[in-house]
Amino acid sequence: MRELQVGSYTISDDPARLHLRAMHAYLSRAYWSPGLPLEVLERALRSSLCIGAYDRAGAQVGVVRLVSDYATYCYVCDVYVLEEHRGQGLSKAMLGMAMDHPLLQGLRRWSLVTADAHGLYRQFGFTPVAQPERHMERLNPEIYRSKR
Repeated sequence: MRELQVGSYTISDDPARLHLRAMHAYLSRAYWSPGLPLEVLERALRSSLCIGAYDRAGAQVGVVRLVSDYATYCYVCDVYVLEEHRGQGLSKAMLGMAMDHPLLQGLRRWSLVTADAHGLYRQFGFTPVAQPERHMERLNPEIYRSKR
C-alpha cells in the first residue's frame, strides 16, 4: 500500500480505506453517473484500483478510480474531490500517485472522458484524442434510470 501526505490529508491506494457509501453519495449525483446503484459501484470497485483522499479524521473526501489490464491500458474514471475540500491539491496528488503507481508503469495508452477538467489532465500529459475517427463508443447514459 502506498500513502502520502498533502497538508492535513492522506492520499492512499489502500482498498480497505475506501468508503463505499461516501463514494456512492457523490457518484450517484455526479453528471457522469446520475442514479448509479450502490451494487453497481460495489461491483465496479472489485475490478478497479482506487486512490482515495482522506481528511484528518479519516473521512473519504475524494477518489480516482482506475480500470486497467496492468499491461497495456488504463481508463481513468470517477475522479472527484468533495466541493468543500477542493483547492488543496488533492486531485493532483491522487493523479500523481496513479501515474507513478508501480502497477501502472509501461502502459501504452491511458484514456479518460471529462466535461470540465481538461486543464487538470493536461498537466499529466493527456491530450485530445489524436485520431478521433478511430475511436468508437457504445454509450447508454440512461442505464441507471431505466433499471429502477
